[in-house]
Amino acid sequence: MALTNSLPPEFDRGVVTTVHQGDCHVSNAPDVTFSTVLGSCISACVRDRVANIGGMNHFLLAEQSGVAKDRYGASARYGAFAMEQLINKVLSQGSGKKGNLEIKVFGGGKINSALDDVGAKNIEFVRQFLALEGYTVTSEDLGGTYARRVLFKPHSGRAFVKRLDSDMNANVAREEEAIARRRVVVPAPVDDIELF
Repeated sequence: MALTNSLPPEFDRGVVTTVHQGDCHVSNAPDVTFSTVLGSCISACVRDRVANIGGMNHFLLAEQSGVAKDRYGASARYGAFAMEQLINKVLSQGSGKKGNLEIKVFGGGKINSALDDVGAKNIEFVRQFLALEGYTVTSEDLGGTYARRVLFKPHSGRAFVKRLDSDMNANVAREEEAIARRRVVVPAPVDDIELF
């Protein structure tokens, strides 16, 4: 993972697919790059290093329920769904072996003082989810007080992170505040998803 302001050549060509909040994309094409902008949201990049296939998701835990056994409420069900969906897609299109997966996580910034520290809750959630599922994070760029653009090459597993300036932080913060005010949480499907 590189952290710099200039774009490496391999990220400067090919097909760029934007991953919006709620999205999950998977590919094995060498010329594909997944791109997203994160504030307090989390994006996981999962790659099967044997099959050279990978994917990216993008999710936000919008609210915390306060109930001890359901710590993050409905939004955690969505976060778990987003993680399971990505992992299952990579496993089913790849080698099918959990031990072949590389997992990188990004985001969770505190870019809006008007909101609770949603970013910290997102970081805690993704770390806890992956630990409970028996995964180790290969690399991460989490927290801070800035938004970031993340580029990910699913075929090679290379990731590039660019910390964004204060104008972009303000735009991302406004978008997230609007989402939090609406308390929009995309419900997970009723059927259970099982990791294999």
